[in-house]
Amino acid sequence: MTLRTALIVGISGQDGSYLAELLNAKGYAVHGVIRSVTGPKADSIRVGLPFASLHEAELQDLASLVAVLDDLRPDEIYNLAALSSVSRSWAQPELTAEVTGLGVLRLLEAIRLAGLLETTRFYQASSSEMFGHARESPQNEGTPFSPVHPYAVAKVFAHQTTVNFREAYGLFAVCGILFNHESPRRGEDFVTRKITRAVARIAMGRQPDLTLGTLDVRRDWGYAPEYVEAMWLMLQEPNPDDYVVATGITHSVREFVEVAFRHAGIDDWEARVTSDPELRRPADIPELRGDAAKAREALGWSPRTGFDQIVRAMVDEDLRLESTG
Repeated sequence: MTLRTALIVGISGQDGSYLAELLNAKGYAVHGVIRSVTGPKADSIRVGLPFASLHEAELQDLASLVAVLDDLRPDEIYNLAALSSVSRSWAQPELTAEVTGLGVLRLLEAIRLAGLLETTRFYQASSSEMFGHARESPQNEGTPFSPVHPYAVAKVFAHQTTVNFREAYGLFAVCGILFNHESPRRGEDFVTRKITRAVARIAMGRQPDLTLGTLDVRRDWGYAPEYVEAMWLMLQEPNPDDYVVATGITHSVREFVEVAFRHAGIDDWEARVTSDPELRRPADIPELRGDAAKAREALGWSPRTGFDQIVRAMVDEDLRLESTG
């Protein structure tokens, strides 16, 4: 029996690691793209995902992408790579456009140049941030995009380019418009992980307080391992399409902070949290809430893990890390 081969671009991130584990459990030969197969990051991936084979390539280098695809000829390609920090996209807008936007065009071009248009299925990680100041709530697949920061603008370009390759070349290409999804593996440059790391340090007396931008924005937060299941399901459908993946329920940053502190045994959390206007983004979105009815009906997918459970799991892991570190 021939194993199906999957290539994950962005295997080192939260979603990449969970997706790699899911595909391995399903019997895939799992491969990942990384900028260098030597060094601490590669070593860390090999420890955490010992079944995955790593390959050097960059989204800024078309030739490197073509070489990997021509060699592997994967059945499925998942592009999860991006400069995904909204605040960083304001500081580095050109680099964000280069990697998050044009990088997807290069990857799609590499599929075409490697002669894989008819044999490979492609997943593009789109983002709820593309909706920006949306005209309707909740947002679904038909809601117009209205991006308000460089990261979202680059994601819209990548999304529309993926749709273009599907329509122009017949590539089996799908876009998963994922709303915020968290886990204990969330990167430390995201506000949710900043909160849980700080809560753990405060609980252990290693940090006095937590400073955030605004506490009032609301987001639709789900659980990352469940969201990568939706990615896989999209590529198993008979026809390619785009899907919103969300819980349909929003919570504020304030609620996230409160659940995190109280789980760590700190009830007077308000005395330990300050809001600094300097940390606020040039343009912030008050609320994003997704309508995943299409994913429920077509893919049979629905979220299973609640908001409080996600926050508590993240706090527990950061308390463990602080106690062993």
